Amino acid sequence: MDDNLFRYTMRIDKTLYQKFRYIAEYSGRSVNKEIEQMIKRRVEKFEKEHEEIILEKDNK
Repeated sequence: MDDNLFRYTMRIDKTLYQKFRYIAEYSGRSVNKEIEQMIKRRVEKFEKEHEEIILEKDNK
């Protein structure tokens, strides 16, 4: 497994998940990749509005 990948378990309402899965499939992505794209866009927006987030080397 790539050391740069982090596993995270999420709990979500079943109906909301099914709708989100529909959107992911419509976009040609897996649910995981759709979530990853949303997170990337959110981080980019945050950094644009505030400042770049600098992480310490040991930050996990």
